[in-house]
Amino acid sequence: MRLSIQHETHYEYSAPLQYAMQQLCLTPQNSEHQTVLHWSVVAPGPLFAQRDGWGNAAHSWSMARQKHGRHVYRGSVRAAGRVQTRPAPLLADGANDPPMALYLRPTALTAADGAIAELARCHLRAGRIELPPLLALAAAVRERVRYRSGATRVDTAAHEAFALGEGVCQDHAHVFIAACRAAGLAARYVSGYFHSASSIDSPELSSHAWADVCVDPHERRWLSVDITHDGLMDERHVRLAVGPDYAACAPVRGVREGGGDETMRVRVQISAADDREAALLEP
Repeated sequence: MRLSIQHETHYEYSAPLQYAMQQLCLTPQNSEHQTVLHWSVVAPGPLFAQRDGWGNAAHSWSMARQKHGRHVYRGSVRAAGRVQTRPAPLLADGANDPPMALYLRPTALTAADGAIAELARCHLRAGRIELPPLLALAAAVRERVRYRSGATRVDTAAHEAFALGEGVCQDHAHVFIAACRAAGLAARYVSGYFHSASSIDSPELSSHAWADVCVDPHERRWLSVDITHDGLMDERHVRLAVGPDYAACAPVRGVREGGGDETMRVRVQISAADDREAALLEP
């Protein structure tokens, strides 16, 4: 599937912004699952490309208002491009990716409490990695944590969403990862995009999160499971970044000084090119 993506995060401030620094994980990478045909990232300041500790293609930028410069009250970060996707949910790590053991550790967002550990025991057997139990676990998470936008925040931990019984794709991924790690399986968070008819009507569904589970530790191969959409990663998904949890690979994160109250608007648009359009877009 040929997907065209536009992602804009716009900020407005009630007072002059004195300083800002952000790290952006907004650049997809080539893999067995996807080929990046064109991609660009634009920010209010010069971008510095880097590879973060989790192997993601990242950028950073910073801004400081000059003593006699103009006051800064607004700014935008934009990412856009085209990606060719394939239904390839089984992926292999690169030689420079971090050690597998880092994805076995609980984090503040993915620590399993007794209830999540019990859920893991009901569906997973220690030392055995099989597809049906993993999909059954994903279904159980989705049933126990009903999808409801606005029920949680970006800093809501897995055990909090599980106790609440409501959340979004980020919470589904965190609970699933917590359960996998409780069973001794390495698992990691995936941020990206998802294209469907419902995401066109509900733009907040276009930015998406799911999880990778290591199914072959020796060959460092991962199976990508979309808990929210009840299945494996397919051609509707575009991967942006991975990490132990959301906080490690958020699309946009940073710090600022000044600015007063902040208002943020996020707009994500994804469209699929038909065969004729795809031929015209062929680089």
